[in-house]
Amino acid sequence: MMDAALAGFDFHHIGVACRSLAVEQRGWALLGYDVEGEAFTDPLQGVTGLFMTGPGPRMELLAPLPGSTTLTPFLDGGIKMYHHAYVVLDIETATDTLKARRAKIVSPPKPAVAFGGRLVTFLMLPTTMIVELIQR
Repeated sequence: MMDAALAGFDFHHIGVACRSLAVEQRGWALLGYDVEGEAFTDPLQGVTGLFMTGPGPRMELLAPLPGSTTLTPFLDGGIKMYHHAYVVLDIETATDTLKARRAKIVSPPKPAVAFGGRLVTFLMLPTTMIVELIQR
């Protein structure tokens, strides 16, 4: 049964850390994925990225911008799929819901180029899973 407090959480994508968008894109293309939209660069997040859709969930491929350490822990640890993202009705309410369940804010809300300047925030669940919330 769906928890009423999570009713406004709509799955959007899985975030994939990589060193090269071009190399990673070719790998996903082997599985039938195609680029969705244009590549983007987000200096505030320290990444460049693109979305891909195919036979499974939407993937967001992300590579670090020069000098950025945003993805360093994941890349150095060999972790590719590092977050699940959900579109939410109200980012503050959704954040409070997860914080009440012992999630910790990893990155506070800030505008994201990939979503037309809408706010995004990242939280770590008690299981160490990272979740991105995207303001609808």
